[in-house]
Amino acid sequence: MEEVSQQPPLLPPPPPQIPLNVTPIKIKQPQTPSAMEKRQSQLPLPIKPRLGCKGKRVLLFTNYYKVTIGRAIDDFYHYNISIFYNDGSEITRNSVKRGVVEELSKMFKPLLDGKVHVYDGDHNLCTLGPLPQNILEFSVPKSLCIDQKRRKLSPNSKAFEVKISLVSKISMQDGTRLRVLNTIMQEQALKRGCLVVGQSFFKNEPTSCIDIGGGVLGCRGFFSSFKALQGGLFLNHDISMTTILQPGLVVTFLMSNQNVETPFRIDWTKVIQTLKNVRIKVKHLNSDYKVTGLSERSCKEQKFSMRLGEENGNVLTVVTTVYDYFVKTRGIQLKFSENLPCINVGRPNKPIFFPVELCYVAPLQLNTNELTVYQRSAMITKSSLKPEELVKVLADDAKRIKHEVEPLLKSCGVSINGSLVQAEGRVLQAPRLKMGNGEPFIPRNAWWNIKDKKLMEPKGLEHWAVVNFSSSCDVRKTCLELAKISSAKGMALSPPLHVLEENPKNKRKPPSVRVEMMFQQVQSRFRQHPPKFILCFLSDKKFSDLYGPWKRKTLVQFGILDQCISTSSNKIDELYLMNLVLKINVKLGGLNHTISSELTRTIPSVSRIPTMIIGIHVSHASSGRADAPSIASVVGSREWPRISSYRASLRALPPKVQIIDSLFKPMSQHEDAGIVRELLLEFHASSGQKKPAQIVIFRNGLSTSQFHEFLNVEMEQIVKASNFLEANWRPKFTVIASQRRHHTKFFDADLGANVSPGTIVDKTICDLQCTNFYMCAHTARIGTSRPTHYHILLDEIGFSSDDLQELIHSLSYVFQRSNRAISEVAPVRYARLAAAQMAQVIKPDKMMNTSECKGGYLPGNQLPKLHKNVSSSMFFI
Repeated sequence: MEEVSQQPPLLPPPPPQIPLNVTPIKIKQPQTPSAMEKRQSQLPLPIKPRLGCKGKRVLLFTNYYKVTIGRAIDDFYHYNISIFYNDGSEITRNSVKRGVVEELSKMFKPLLDGKVHVYDGDHNLCTLGPLPQNILEFSVPKSLCIDQKRRKLSPNSKAFEVKISLVSKISMQDGTRLRVLNTIMQEQALKRGCLVVGQSFFKNEPTSCIDIGGGVLGCRGFFSSFKALQGGLFLNHDISMTTILQPGLVVTFLMSNQNVETPFRIDWTKVIQTLKNVRIKVKHLNSDYKVTGLSERSCKEQKFSMRLGEENGNVLTVVTTVYDYFVKTRGIQLKFSENLPCINVGRPNKPIFFPVELCYVAPLQLNTNELTVYQRSAMITKSSLKPEELVKVLADDAKRIKHEVEPLLKSCGVSINGSLVQAEGRVLQAPRLKMGNGEPFIPRNAWWNIKDKKLMEPKGLEHWAVVNFSSSCDVRKTCLELAKISSAKGMALSPPLHVLEENPKNKRKPPSVRVEMMFQQVQSRFRQHPPKFILCFLSDKKFSDLYGPWKRKTLVQFGILDQCISTSSNKIDELYLMNLVLKINVKLGGLNHTISSELTRTIPSVSRIPTMIIGIHVSHASSGRADAPSIASVVGSREWPRISSYRASLRALPPKVQIIDSLFKPMSQHEDAGIVRELLLEFHASSGQKKPAQIVIFRNGLSTSQFHEFLNVEMEQIVKASNFLEANWRPKFTVIASQRRHHTKFFDADLGANVSPGTIVDKTICDLQCTNFYMCAHTARIGTSRPTHYHILLDEIGFSSDDLQELIHSLSYVFQRSNRAISEVAPVRYARLAAAQMAQVIKPDKMMNTSECKGGYLPGNQLPKLHKNVSSSMFFI
């Protein structure tokens, strides 16, 4: 029998002696964080993709090509590269950096071991295989690597200092490979002389350009980007459009920009802003210059000191005019420049002047100015391609990629299949709709005829007026036809109390002055009670400058609902007026149509529990208006259980900022001036004093890289705003990101035509990180249809995939000013329309000095506040 040890077990040493003067500290039990605190402190993890099953299954082609990666010759190595002038200042221009790296690879080819490299123009250099050392330093003479056509660099620097240091090894099998592959595509495009904008590449070919007016061309190129998706690695290939300045004579460009017939009618006060920083070539010189301004005097009067040489160490100069220098000294004939200003390409203390007729706008320069409505319309019309045409164009360019790019890709073990990828989709049935008379009906091809149907909830119109800025439109006849159509739709339209005509003497005055004088007439006719509604006939110009100042008066200053009519063409027919009736009825608080499940309260997870639907959008001014604010626009549903009626709330953001900081804005312990509180109170007041137990949020315009920032910043504000309104209130959230700016297209596998409306694709070419799908709810009226990409970022409500897809599909049918399904959900479209209307309100008058007229924009990042009479209406529709 085994003997049992009687020794005691080993014990830890005794604790140290506690001094007598030490006071014990009471340990507090840790508090369990509430669900709200957890939601604010934790970053939501990606949701595992969930697939739907409803709908008819169909086979589709997509504009993706399958990519396979075999065994590479070697791995890529990622290096950080820094390039400085030898005085220590860092180079910021990417074109200069690329020139330095190109020369570096030639000069030190033996030292760099002849490694194939790709460079992104910034701080990232990747080589196929490692360099001899982890840290390398070089000095590259400036004269070797700088394009002699563009020499405006640091004059005191004679060389570039380059430092290369290893960051990491990149296997072609891991996730960071995409950056290398996309950089290869960029470098190959640069070698072909393309303009590179992200992953879009544009060649200098006249056949790729279309004139859209105003000295601006639409330029067609190609978008190519490698993506890791659910079905593996793919190359997404699509056409891409941008706008460039019209190359050629500067004078021709300016005449087109200002729509004048001769150089002598050009308004040179506007030219300074138009040509600022534009790159030009000069006829007799092989150089590029950047325009810095204009001469103060004409060519024959503008003088400068011409250097003749040196004598006894002194510089000899003579004063001459620009005209005499070019004509007499250089022997260059000038035909019309003598009485025109000169182009200045120098510095303030050292101007350099060229006669305007010798200057040419360099090709492939991005247009940074905002496009007019006419230019945008022309761009869409002239650049659209039918699906069959698009497939052919993409197939032809895919052959070029295989010929030019694939040899380098093959060295990385990458191979591209030349056939379009096939994907499986599902087609959802259109929701049943209801109007004011008759049985519910199902739209055909995402469209329904409203000619013989009445409005769902028509609103009568009394005590209203008409104002007329047009000189060609028969206003009274148009009003009679409008009343006739309104009556047929069940909407009673009384005759206007007054028809106010503009004084012809005012037509040449600035738009804001014309609007002000018209409103003086309105006030004189309506002394006791202002009109409830104004129908405004704009001037004969196609896209009237009166629109912004007019909206500023009606929506901000006076709080009068209005509807503008364009009289620029003979398009005021029955269809035009019918569309006008739809807009007017909704602005007055009516309802044109709805989905049947809204009336029967059978929308899953929405109709039985108070649910609010929010659409969020941020719009940005063009890059040419650097000081103009971005506009945050948020719309929230009202009158639950409806999903068709919305209120908008708008705030200003700093220029180009995408994330909103004004959703929750506490001013004190009891006051919140944020957007969300405003919309929640509206929902509560219009929904029988019910608070939303669920909130569905559609966030438009975010890139994939901004999803976490949205959840951590904007969603945190929304949660805080809800909690601030009532401490114990805990609504559930479902958050959906809506993206339209992508390059995914679908084609019918059998016909090569557009896909059917209601088509959903939720696998193969969808993202990996969360539940996401493409939906094409609409029928493209022109060109190839583009689906909307939806990402489900958060789903506390717990929708099934099918129910959520059905809800999104239904929301594409409740847009109240159309008898067609639209390409995105209605709340997102409403948010975009509200932002666009506010952008017009704050836009300064073109005919007034911008220093004197800042439109409706208030200092301190504030937008003008909408008048209380219109703030709850759908004024934006």
